[in-house]
Formats: sequence, C-alpha cells, structure tokens
Amino acid sequence: MSARPALFLDRDGVINVDHAYVCVKENFEFIEGIFNLCREAKRRGYWIFVITNQAGIGRGYYTEQDFLNLTDWMLGIFEAESAKIDAVYFCPFHPVNGVGVYKKESYCRKPNPGMIIQAMEEYDIDLKKSLLVGDNASDIQAGLAAGVGINLLYDQGINGHEQEIDSTTIVVGNLNQVLHYLIP
Repeated sequence: MSARPALFLDRDGVINVDHAYVCVKENFEFIEGIFNLCREAKRRGYWIFVITNQAGIGRGYYTEQDFLNLTDWMLGIFEAESAKIDAVYFCPFHPVNGVGVYKKESYCRKPNPGMIIQAMEEYDIDLKKSLLVGDNASDIQAGLAAGVGINLLYDQGINGHEQEIDSTTIVVGNLNQVLHYLIP
C-alpha cells in the first residue's frame, strides 16, 4: 500500500471553539466547516489525525480520563457526520506549569513534532502531500519541523482572506479555504 497524505488538525481553536481548557461536552462547540473539511479529506483518501497539547491535564484542571471521555464523544460525532478521525494524539505535559509527573519537557509537546512523528510511525503517511491546520504558531512550527508539506494557520480574525507567509505556510480565515489545498 502506498503512502497517503494526512490532514493534521489541532483541537482547540480548529475543531472546537477554544473556550480555554475544554474538558466536557457541554463546553465543546464545533467550528463551522470542520465536518465538511473532514468529509472531503476522507473522500480524497486522506488520513485524519488530531494533534493536541492538553496542558489542562498537566496543570491539574482535568484528568486524562476526562480528556479521553470527551475524545470518545467527539470521535462519535465525527463518525456520525461521515468524517471519521483515524487517531488522536495528545500531550499532557507542561515544562513550567505542569504538576507532578506532568511537569516536564516533552518531544510530543508542540512546537516539537513528536505527535506527527508518532503518527508517521503508526501509519503510512506522505508528509510532503499532507496538510496541518492549527491556530497557533506552535502548531505551524511542529508541522514545519516534521516536514508537513502545507501548514495552514487558521485565524478567524482575517475575515476570510488568505495570506501566504511562505511556500509552506498560509493563513486562512475559515475552514472552507482549507479545501483548496487538499490534493484532488
């Protein structure tokens, strides 16, 4: 089987509105266009992965089990929307504000590329044809460090306009613009 492109998605700020440390479904608000983007990516043969720092676990705001419960619920919604996510990778560690075992540096914590590398080790991914969508510079830095072909910074504040930063990094104002970068 030949390598397939992947769509890497940050969670808070890309899949759901970032209400700061979202850990229950009552506070989980899907961003407009996320299901359509994932359905289209699936139709075109992409793997779909969520790569998310979860410092709220490290800070003691909620537990890993709380996160896993919310993730299971979220994955069920995506599946019901015919937009199945293949895997979720998360990093609970924080080097400064972590508590106990969670206070440490981690190669998986963005801007490091560890979660993307882990996905590559588990799936046959063509990184050069892959996309990453994040809402923070650390997301983009992780994609660039891993060699992801196109890194899209999602910024609702630019009112729908695209801005090319360089040949591998582009700012988009809505998730429908990401569709243009999927390989046919």
